[in-house]
Amino acid sequence: MAHVSIYLNFSGNAEEAFNHYKKIFGTEFSNPLMRFKDMPPQDGGQPLPEADKNKVMHVALPILGGLEIMATDMLESMGQKLVEGNNFTISLNPDTRDEADRLYDELSEGGTEAVAPHDEFWGYWGTCKDRFGIRWMFNIITQQQ
Repeated sequence: MAHVSIYLNFSGNAEEAFNHYKKIFGTEFSNPLMRFKDMPPQDGGQPLPEADKNKVMHVALPILGGLEIMATDMLESMGQKLVEGNNFTISLNPDTRDEADRLYDELSEGGTEAVAPHDEFWGYWGTCKDRFGIRWMFNIITQQQ
């Protein structure tokens, strides 16, 4: 079923923050915490520095009223830099690829920093910053068999 999540970016302390939030909200992670070392090697990609391998690639935690917060650590080794204004994203999880594509097409119009939805190892994913400066993510998780 389609849902919306708030996606937060951290500078290497996502795990600490989410363990803190888990205690406050009395909930458990939606899925096992994923680390950057869990990511398959990328064609032509540079290997991750040892210091980045245990940082959080993805974590999700239900909080209140069905809302889920998610997060990642931004890695300077991957050209990412956390600055105020890029530390959150509204993550849309539509039911179909067609709906993800429609939302992307409309929200990315006139925007910047767009990556069209495409297949990744976990599912169908894309992102953009709209013309008002709001970051959006489009994500359809491939169900594990």
